[in-house]
Amino acid sequence: MAYSIIKIRDVVRVPPAMFAENLEESILKLAQQSYEGIVDERLGVIIAATGIDSIGEGKVIHGDGSAWYDTVFNLLVFKPEIGEVIEGDITEITEFGAFIRNGPIEGLIHINQVMDDFIQYDAKARTFSGKESGKKLKVEDSVLARVITVSLKGTSTKSKIGLTLRQPGLGLPSWKKIDLSEKKESKPKKKGVR
Repeated sequence: MAYSIIKIRDVVRVPPAMFAENLEESILKLAQQSYEGIVDERLGVIIAATGIDSIGEGKVIHGDGSAWYDTVFNLLVFKPEIGEVIEGDITEITEFGAFIRNGPIEGLIHINQVMDDFIQYDAKARTFSGKESGKKLKVEDSVLARVITVSLKGTSTKSKIGLTLRQPGLGLPSWKKIDLSEKKESKPKKKGVR
């Protein structure tokens, strides 16, 4: 699943200026500042620190007036998995592919992964059209796509997700009817028995 809640253990430094505040609220605020928006290859994109599970006893380190707390807290993360089917909206169509928004990272459907057909690109209308099938793809279409590559690197803008629409049941809902009618037409006719 692309979205999940995970538990993480970390030591959180609470500065003296926050001592008068509620400890749990302070630690949650600090966790949100430290973690939200980070992209980690193992965890995924950290969307939000959502809650505190446990807070250990605070420790003071010599020379630092802050208190350090061993804390377990929950993070909402986005990490697409290869093979996963996602739903998203087409945000842009260029001569090399279509971009889809599903979560904090846009995925790319390279032009050779859009459909099993010769594709015509219309820059003015921002559309792809299948020459033989008549399938069309335009900005704001909502599609089903399968994740085929994931590369999470440092920030959302450096991270990449590769997607395909070239499998049965993917793309626009209207494509299913086109695929079924093509399948019927391509079936060889049975010859009579002699």
